Amino acid sequence: MSGVSPLRFKSEADLVRWGEQLGGVLQAGDSIGLSGQLGAGKTCLARGILQGLGFAGEVASPSFAIVHPYDPPDVTLPVLHCDFYRLDSPEEAEQLGLDDYYDDGVIIAEWPEKARYFTGKVHLAIGISVDADHTRCLSIEAGKNWEERLPCQP
Repeated sequence: MSGVSPLRFKSEADLVRWGEQLGGVLQAGDSIGLSGQLGAGKTCLARGILQGLGFAGEVASPSFAIVHPYDPPDVTLPVLHCDFYRLDSPEEAEQLGLDDYYDDGVIIAEWPEKARYFTGKVHLAIGISVDADHTRCLSIEAGKNWEERLPCQP
């Protein structure tokens, strides 16, 4: 994986717009890991990604359900939006049966570091931090399959 220059967003709206661009270039088999403190903007970015895939509804954090599926025709590709925050051990992720989505759909995982099983399959790892002025800074590790697709900052 290669590092990409950090991206900075002054508002949630800018973060969502970038997420929409990212969603527009996703392909079956892609997976995205979103890391950061509580309230950093992981679900906000996931909302933008889902909007870029055509989803027009409300996007909530799947914190309690752990996995929330989105299927065509609501989106252009099947998507699993996962939140591993509540997992007590990495082994619990293995019991979720996510393998079936790796070939035909997209996985967006919040807190991927809590699911050792998932972290090895992340094609795009995005860390989100928040500066004192509320600017969101994204650090990105992208695999070769992202070199031509990763959107620039809006």
